[in-house]
Amino acid sequence: MQRHDPQIRHFASDNYAGAHPEVLAAIADANGGHQVNYGGDVYTERLHEIIRDQFGQHAGVFPVFNGTGANVVALTSMLPRWGGVIAASTAHINTDENAAPERIGGIKLLTVDTPDGKLTPELIDLQAGGRGDEHRAEPLVVSITQSTELGTVYTPNELRAICDHAHSLGMRVHVDGSRIGNAAASLGVSLRELTTRAGVDILSLGGTKNGLLYGEAVVVLSPEASVGLPYLRKYMMQLSSKMRFASAQLIALYEGDLWLRSARHANAMSARLRATLDDAIAAGAAPGLRFTQPTQVNSLFAVLPAEATARLRETHHFYDWNSSAGEVRWMTSFDTTEEDVDQFAADIIAALGQAG
Repeated sequence: MQRHDPQIRHFASDNYAGAHPEVLAAIADANGGHQVNYGGDVYTERLHEIIRDQFGQHAGVFPVFNGTGANVVALTSMLPRWGGVIAASTAHINTDENAAPERIGGIKLLTVDTPDGKLTPELIDLQAGGRGDEHRAEPLVVSITQSTELGTVYTPNELRAICDHAHSLGMRVHVDGSRIGNAAASLGVSLRELTTRAGVDILSLGGTKNGLLYGEAVVVLSPEASVGLPYLRKYMMQLSSKMRFASAQLIALYEGDLWLRSARHANAMSARLRATLDDAIAAGAAPGLRFTQPTQVNSLFAVLPAEATARLRETHHFYDWNSSAGEVRWMTSFDTTEEDVDQFAADIIAALGQAG
C-alpha cells in the first residue's frame, strides 16, 4: 500500500527524493540465489574494477551505509589518536554529523570561518600552526566538502593548491564528496580531475543524494594515507553483510553516466529556479528576495521576509539556513521537474507579493 503521493516533490533536500529507477533495477538484478557475504560477492568485485577505472589503478573502495559513516571511518583511518582535522566551520562534518567525528572517531575538529564555505591555503594556515605541541591536537588532515554546504564548488586548480599546501606541511587531504557528482557536472570535469589528479588522498564518495536507496563508499586514493580501514569499518558498524546490494547500487551509479545525468539534471533545475527568480527581482516582482551565494550546483540560498517564508511553508517543505537573518535553502534533485520548478517559483513570487 502506497502511503504518499509520488507526484509531490519538495525543495528541502535531495535526500527527500526516492531511489532512481535504474538503481532499483540494479538491486532487483542482484537479488536471488546466494552470494558470499561481507564483500566477497561478484558485485563488490566489479565495483572495485569500476572505482579503479574512475579514479586510478591504486584506488580501493569500501562501501558503507551512509555519509556520516563514510566520513568518520575515512578520517579515523587517517589519524593517530592525537590528530586533528582542519575544516571549514560550515563543513558537514562540523555542522550536521551530531559530533560523530568527535564522539565516535575521537577526532578534534579545527574549524575556520569562510565566506563561501571554501578553504584556501591561507585559511588552512590559521589552524596549521602548533605542530609538535603536546598541548594541542596535531593538525594532520585537511577535510573539504565538495560541493560545499553553501553550494559552492572547488575547481581542480583550487583543489591542487590545497593538496600541495597540505602535503608540504605533512598533512593529508580528505574530501567529503556526498555531492561530488554535482560539482563535477557544474565544472564539466571528471571525478578523477577533482580527486586523484588534484592530489586528494581519501574520498567519501556520495550515492544517497544522487539517487541511491542507501549507501556511500570510502575510496582510498593514496594507500599510504589510510591505516586499518577494514577493521575500522567493522567496529564502527559500517560493514554490510549483504554488501552485494550496496555495491550493485554503486555500480549502477558509477559504471556508466547515471551519476552525471542525475547531477546535471538537479543542477539544471536549480539554475532554472534561480534564473526565473532573478528575472522577477529585476522586474520588481519579488520584493524582499535576495540571494546570498552563487548558484553553482543544486542548491540556492536566499533571504526573504518572514511572512513570505511562512506562506510558502503552507505548501512546500524547505529548511532555514540562518533563521536570524531570514536565510533559507532550497534544493533540487534528480527527479525535480521543470513543472515543479515553475510552480515553486510562481508560489515564491506570490508569497512575496502577499507579504509586501
